[in-house]
Amino acid sequence: MKRSKTIPIGVIMAKEVFDNPWVDHIWKANGIALEFPSEICWKKLSSSEKSTHYIVSSELQLFRGETESYLSNINDKEPSIYVILRENDDSDDDASEETSEDVPLEVHLVTASPFEAQDYLDTGEDIVERIPLPDVLLDQITAFIAEHHQEEKFRKRKRDKLDVQEHKFGQEPIFETKQRMSGSINNDDKKS
Repeated sequence: MKRSKTIPIGVIMAKEVFDNPWVDHIWKANGIALEFPSEICWKKLSSSEKSTHYIVSSELQLFRGETESYLSNINDKEPSIYVILRENDDSDDDASEETSEDVPLEVHLVTASPFEAQDYLDTGEDIVERIPLPDVLLDQITAFIAEHHQEEKFRKRKRDKLDVQEHKFGQEPIFETKQRMSGSINNDDKKS
């Protein structure tokens, strides 16, 4: 029994053009293509006046330790897959011959775990796009959960048994009390 499963996918990215004084375009993840070869990087699919679509190879990794989060995802009203996009400092390296333009983002991660996506949202440094989960991928994730998920048994934590004396205001400091009880301070030193 394998501990993880890797599913090669393609992420469909869109560069949408805006008529705005501050932003002239925006990048978004629009969809997922299944059974996609991993060699293709930023291939142009279509182009119009308002948008240009690309496909980027990536992979979805499922881990058996995260089946609880996958279960939470598929039980949601709209099961989703999350694409984490990160700014690309060296955009010339990732741009393929087909794009001929700089690619400011990279597909950092594709996950089916809403908990992991939330962690990336909390940092505020990455863009997290939520895409509806295709039925074929939903079936594969459901099969992975059925094979690997184990309910954790609830264990009530027991209290620690500590012998702590209550120390009240106005009493001598607790460290002096402990030293006196051990006999290291004699009464003559205490009076002077």
